[in-house]
Amino acid sequence: MQVAESKGLPKLKYHLLPRTKGFWVTVQNLRGNAAAVYDSTLNFRNNETPTLLGILNGKKYHADLYVRRIPLDLIPEDEAECAAWLHKLYQEKDSFQEHYTQTGRFPGPIVSPSRRPWALINWLFWACLLLYPLGLLFAQLISSGSVLTILASVALCTAASLGVRWMIGQTEIDRGSSYGNKEVPLNN
Repeated sequence: MQVAESKGLPKLKYHLLPRTKGFWVTVQNLRGNAAAVYDSTLNFRNNETPTLLGILNGKKYHADLYVRRIPLDLIPEDEAECAAWLHKLYQEKDSFQEHYTQTGRFPGPIVSPSRRPWALINWLFWACLLLYPLGLLFAQLISSGSVLTILASVALCTAASLGVRWMIGQTEIDRGSSYGNKEVPLNN
């Protein structure tokens, strides 16, 4: 906010100020190699915060994605004009985010892509390829007839599963430090 004030730029409510120099350099290098850049915004419904542990536990997250294609011809080549254009784009993105916060949807038409069978075929191929050796291992384990081997295998799989879930749980954002958070005083 202080940087926006010092540069005479409007304050953004939902976004950080864009890095105009890096964007300009990137666009200059894309010219002649790409036809367009894509502006996208992803929001999760009901202020959900997806986590890897939630996904592993099978929790479904509902998201809305706003994408627009911006031809490189519409982006100014001059660095100052490009910076002004990018700031205007971020103001639009901020207004789109405000609209989403108020209405639960992005402005413009809603497009739901049709389901394609390729995704299912791809999933079935990889599932069969990876599960076949596991199935053979499981069949050999059962046919061995050793109760001790079966119990040891179950204990090993359970310990590995719990260990992975514990490690993923350690990466949750609420376990992070309070460094930089002005609302939480640091204890010395």
